[in-house]
Amino acid sequence: MTMDILTTALAGFILIEITNVLILYFHPASRRGNGMGVFKTYEKSKSDPEVHALVTYLVNWVAGTKLIFLLLLGIIVFTGDTATRALSAAALIISIATFYLRLYPAIKKMDAEGSIEPAGYSKTLGIMITGIILVLAAALTVFLVGRRGG
Repeated sequence: MTMDILTTALAGFILIEITNVLILYFHPASRRGNGMGVFKTYEKSKSDPEVHALVTYLVNWVAGTKLIFLLLLGIIVFTGDTATRALSAAALIISIATFYLRLYPAIKKMDAEGSIEPAGYSKTLGIMITGIILVLAAALTVFLVGRRGG
């Protein structure tokens, strides 16, 4: 299999997200990647063992779900045909865009209420996710135009 622009973009996404999974599993209090350290209530949850147990469970559940998804995406990217990779990229773009339906309004509200540190993190996260969507969409477009022209 050749590493065309679409495969490269999808592989890059997988690498970025694998680092996020590792952060969630091994350093959930981190302020990097998907670390929970940006949420002031994460540290507060440690004062209530029952609440912290639930938070820890949910963080690990998210990490596990991401890992399942990433391993399946890796199989698709590295063994799937070109149509499957293109459809997977489109599905990935749509699924990532759902961030703006529920998660972005929630984190934006928490940011406005001062529950996130550093302030303005929601905007930074929104820009990063938009960037990921745009990179994947551009790679998919270039891939499809190249396939049509070739």
